[in-house]
Amino acid sequence: MKPQFICHPDFCNLVPVNVFHKEHSGERMPNSPEGFQNRHILFRKKFTLKRAKKATLKITADDYYKLYINGQFVTQGPASSYPDSNYYNEIDVTPYLAEGDNTFAVHCYYQGLINRVWVSGDLRQMLWLSLDADGETVLVSDESWLCQNHTGFSALEKVGYDTAFCECYDSRDKNVNFFATDFDDSDWGKSAVYKNADYTLVKQPTKQLEIYDVKPKEVKKIHGGLFVDFGFEAVGYIKLRAKGGRGDTVTIRLGEELNNDGSVRYDMRCNCTYEDKWILSGGNDELSQFDYKAFRYAEILFPEAVNLNEILLTVRHYPFEDNSSYTTQSPDLLKILELCKHTVKYGTQECFSDCPSREKGQYLGDASVSARAQVAVTGDTAMMKKAIMDFCHSSFICPGLMAVSGASLMQEIADYSLQLPAQVCWVYSVDNDLDFVKKTEPYLTGMYKHFSQYMNEDFLLDGVKDKWNLVDWPDNFRDGYDFPLTKPIGDGVHNVINAFWCGFLQSMDEIYSLLNKPITGITKKAEESYLDYFYNSETNLFCDSRETSHSAIHSNILPLLFNIGIDEKTKQAIIDLLKEKRLNSMGVYMAYFALAALVKQGERELAEELATDESCWLNMLKEGATTTFEAWGKEQKKNTSLFHPWATAPLIVFSDKVKPY
Repeated sequence: MKPQFICHPDFCNLVPVNVFHKEHSGERMPNSPEGFQNRHILFRKKFTLKRAKKATLKITADDYYKLYINGQFVTQGPASSYPDSNYYNEIDVTPYLAEGDNTFAVHCYYQGLINRVWVSGDLRQMLWLSLDADGETVLVSDESWLCQNHTGFSALEKVGYDTAFCECYDSRDKNVNFFATDFDDSDWGKSAVYKNADYTLVKQPTKQLEIYDVKPKEVKKIHGGLFVDFGFEAVGYIKLRAKGGRGDTVTIRLGEELNNDGSVRYDMRCNCTYEDKWILSGGNDELSQFDYKAFRYAEILFPEAVNLNEILLTVRHYPFEDNSSYTTQSPDLLKILELCKHTVKYGTQECFSDCPSREKGQYLGDASVSARAQVAVTGDTAMMKKAIMDFCHSSFICPGLMAVSGASLMQEIADYSLQLPAQVCWVYSVDNDLDFVKKTEPYLTGMYKHFSQYMNEDFLLDGVKDKWNLVDWPDNFRDGYDFPLTKPIGDGVHNVINAFWCGFLQSMDEIYSLLNKPITGITKKAEESYLDYFYNSETNLFCDSRETSHSAIHSNILPLLFNIGIDEKTKQAIIDLLKEKRLNSMGVYMAYFALAALVKQGERELAEELATDESCWLNMLKEGATTTFEAWGKEQKKNTSLFHPWATAPLIVFSDKVKPY
C-alpha cells in the first residue's frame, strides 16, 4: 500500500502557481481566484483494524489539517514549509484506535492568500497519510477516501496583511459533526489524486502543539451580551456552547485591550479587526473555529433568548517547560522576565511567530531573539534548529535567503540574513551538535558567496540592493541614522550592514574552524576597513557612514557586540552614549544587541539598569501587557502589535545558562 496525494476534485488537474521570486523583481503574485480561497475540505475513511499494540500515523496536508479519529480530536499541523521540503507529522495514535471498525476524519484547509503564514495561493491542495500498525501499513490516503466541502464555514473580512479570514460558522450546516463515527456521509463524493503533486516530504523535527482549555477570569453582563476577560493574552480559539432559536446569530469580538469606555477594542491597533459570527441551529450547539487568533478579551453579543452555557479559551502553543535560571536581586527584572516567559510560551507556535495576529510569519531577524529566548528558558534546541533549516531551505529562491520562511509572500532583509551564521554558532554552544552545523554549512557558504558580490575592494558591502537594509524598526527608532535607507538601497557603504557583515564573517570563520575547513581569510581585513571607514578618533565613536559625522546609537552597539576595534576609550565612549540615550532611543529589536553587547563586555550591571528603565519593559507592564509589545509603548507605532516575541531579549542576556549572543 502506497499513500497518494489526494485532494478535492476541484484541485486535481490544477497546475501549481510559482509564487516564489525575488522581492524586488517587480513581480507581485495575486491571491488565488475567489473560488479557491478559504476552502474547508473534509475527508473521511472507515476501515477495520485488528488489535494493534502500536500504531503510528504519518500525515501532512497543504495548507493545514485537523485530525479526528473515532470522533476524537487528535492533533493538527503541519508546520509551514516549502513543497521541496514539505513537513509531515509522525504521531502515535494507538490510544485513539479500536479493534474492529474505525473512522478517520480530516478537516483540511486551503487559504489561497499570498501572505507570511503558509505557502498558499499556489493552487496546491492535498492530504497525505499512512498508518502503520505493528509494523504493517493498514491505511493510506487514496481515491477510496470520501471528500466534501465543509459549507458550514464562510469567510468574513480579511485581517492583517491578507493574513487570515474572520469566520462565520453555521451550526445548521449538514457537515457540522463530520468527525462523528455515526455521521451520514452517503452523499459525499470521492477524493481525487492530485496529478501535479511535486512534494518532497520531510519529517517535521519538532513536537506537536499542546492544546487545552482555559476558563475566563471574569464574565459579566453587558448590553446585548457578555464581556469576558481571560486574564492574559494567549493564542487560540474561543470555545462556546449555546442553545437558541434556529438562525439566531452570535457575534464574537476579540481583542488585546479595552477601549476607554471598557468595551473590547476588536478593531485592533495591529491592523486586525476580530469579529466573527456564529449561526445557531436551534439545538445544543458548539462553536468550532478553525484559524487561531491572539487575544485576551471577548465581547459576545446575542439575542436575549439565547442561552450561552459555556465559554472557554482553547489555547495552543509549542510544548513549554521552564528550565531557566536567573540570578538577580531586582524585583523589576524578575517581573520583566516573567512577562517575557509568558510571551515565549504562547508566541511559539509551529514556528517562531513574529506576532500571532497581524502577520503570523516566521522572520529570521525576530528569531534571533525569540528562538534564543525559547532555548534559554526551555533548554530545548529542536525548534530553533528547525527555524534555522526553514531559512536555509529558502535558498532556492535566493542564496542570500529570505527574511520570512515557509511562506508565499516574498520579503528579503539583508540585516536578518547576515545573522544566521551567529544563530548556528549559538545553538551549537548549547547542544554541541556538530552534525547540525555540518548540515547548515552549504547554505551558509552559499549566502557568503551571494553577499560577496556586493563587496568592494576594501572587503566591505557597498549597496546590497537586492534586499532591504533595515537598521531598526519601527523607522522612528533609528536615532537619526544618517544614511538613506531606500528600498532598494542606493550606492554607498553604511555602518550597520557592515557591522553585521563583520559579525557574519566572524561566525563563518568559527563554523569553518569547527568543520576543519579553511576560514574566509578576509575577516580581519573587513574589520580594519570598518574602522577606517566609520571610526571617529575625535569622539571615539563610530559614524553612520563615511559621508557623515553623525553617530547613531545603532552604529556603536554592533561594533561593541562584535568587538571591532574596541579599546578602553572606545568602549567607555559607547557606554557613555548608551547611558545618555538609553534603550528607548532604539527599537526593542536593536535593544537585544545593546544588552548582549554590554553583558559580553562585562557590563551586566549597566545592562540590568537599562533593561529596568521605566520607559522600556516596565512601561509595557504599566500599559497592561501580559505579552511583550512590538515597541516600548502602544502609541509608538501606528500598528503596534501587543504580542511580539522579538522583545524577549532579557531571557537571553540575563540567563545563567546560555551566551548572550
